Amino acid sequence: MSATNFKTENNTYRKLIGNGLIYRIPSFQRDYSWTEEEWEDLWVDILGTISETGEPAHYMGYLVLQSADEKIFDVIDGQQRLTTLSLIVLAVLKNLQRLIEEGKNPDQNQQRLDQIRQTYIGYLDPVTLLSHTKLTLNRNNDHYFQTYLVPLGHLPQRGFRASEHSLRKAFEWYEKRARDYMKRQGGDEGVVLARLIETMSDRLFFTVISVTDELNAYKVFETLNARGVRLSSTDLLKNYLFSVLHKQNEHAHEMKMLEDRWESMVSRLGSESFPDFLRTHWISRKSFVRQSELFKTIRGKIIDRAAVFQLLREMEEDMDAYLALTSPEASQWPAELKRSVQQLRMFSVRQPFALILAAYRALNSVDFASVLRGCVVISFRYNVIGSQPANEQERVYYAAAQKITAGEVDTAASVLESLRSIYPTDDSFKSAFAEKVIGTNNSRSKRIVRYILCELEQQLSGQVYDFESDSFNLEHVLPQNPENGWRVFSDEEVDALRYRIGNMALLEKGRNKDIANSAYTIKKPVLLESGFALTQKLAQENADWTPERIASWQKTQAKLASAVWRIAQLT
Repeated sequence: MSATNFKTENNTYRKLIGNGLIYRIPSFQRDYSWTEEEWEDLWVDILGTISETGEPAHYMGYLVLQSADEKIFDVIDGQQRLTTLSLIVLAVLKNLQRLIEEGKNPDQNQQRLDQIRQTYIGYLDPVTLLSHTKLTLNRNNDHYFQTYLVPLGHLPQRGFRASEHSLRKAFEWYEKRARDYMKRQGGDEGVVLARLIETMSDRLFFTVISVTDELNAYKVFETLNARGVRLSSTDLLKNYLFSVLHKQNEHAHEMKMLEDRWESMVSRLGSESFPDFLRTHWISRKSFVRQSELFKTIRGKIIDRAAVFQLLREMEEDMDAYLALTSPEASQWPAELKRSVQQLRMFSVRQPFALILAAYRALNSVDFASVLRGCVVISFRYNVIGSQPANEQERVYYAAAQKITAGEVDTAASVLESLRSIYPTDDSFKSAFAEKVIGTNNSRSKRIVRYILCELEQQLSGQVYDFESDSFNLEHVLPQNPENGWRVFSDEEVDALRYRIGNMALLEKGRNKDIANSAYTIKKPVLLESGFALTQKLAQENADWTPERIASWQKTQAKLASAVWRIAQLT
């Protein structure tokens, strides 16, 4: 982003709102949604800054604005805070109005009311001499805001949206808090109220980021999200699609239909997951794109009404499959498919998702299951054991997805063949497996080791075990913290070998505790009595337990593993 398209500065609320500029919340931006919890937090922060012994300033966070002329700004992020601050000002004005009606210093309080209104709520147009509000809310909230709240008149309560009720309740909540504050302070009540607004406006400040168009706004979202600031790029994407329809003067019912369908998808996914879904969907059907370039790509392709609704239909078509990949337990997929997806999740692998979506759309159920299982095998060989870089792997999956979408491949065999370049050979896989170290200090890594050993056990004995069962534990033959009986291992060798796959075995619950940090001579008889064939074999084939025996045993495991995680046609 060039400097001319992007500007950042810190502004107080007074400088932001008291300078004659106009702020608009885009028509299809999110409705007002703050509740009493947020109202209370903000009010406590305000009182903390305006008290004589309080903090000299309170930081309100980022405010992302978009403007082509630096006179009228669209509020891309920060609409809830700006709206609430306007409600606080209106609540104070309502209290000033009440003082005037009660005959308490009416002339002075009328001047205060007029001045505060002009500074923070509206301004006098020098050409038309009409009053205009400085803040315009979205299409669902602005009518109530302008018609009832800004004039400080009667507030009707029936026949309105939930967000409009939230606006009214926020206004009434702050009106009471301002009145209570005024009475507690004592003295001239009008002065107290005016000082409240003036001090607040000087001590609340924002980091204001101004951009010139939607693309730069999206880049701001990406940058801030990378820094841990939670903003909704989903809203920005939504607003762009609505703007396409708005420019083509579409009927209100179509806009409402789009909004309802969009919100349904976001609700099912969660707003933070939506960008990931959109990118996966796009890659599976269109073109490869990085997350940082997604909005730019969509903006370049989705330019008319037909494209908007086609995108919507295709996203809805892919939604169930994507949710089955991210939340397999809740899906209606058969148990075999769920197991494969759960394994991908355990591996923390998402690179195949675009391919899986394409395969789910185009292949029959048998071929789809084969492709999904193939993705698990490749992920285990390439990612879990090989720890190879994922960038090139994702492009291979994308290319295969495109072939499916284009109808160039239509069987599991042809899809898997297109993945050959990311399928490690038996020799490279066995070599990597024979040296693999997986620390078991966290639950995910421990689950992976248990999974591996259960799969090897099934390959050796034919017995199927649930790797998440609590009926057995993970035994480190060389203890994680060895004591007497392990002098054959130097400190360096302990560090290098205790988390080698070859040093770990499955053992029935209770037996593991009994032998704890004991020497191998004590552990061996217990291992021989285990019901796990792989554990018995370890004890049978190793009279003692040394660095050399761990390496040898892990090579034996590697041979078994090459038969478990295998795609026959690629081997």
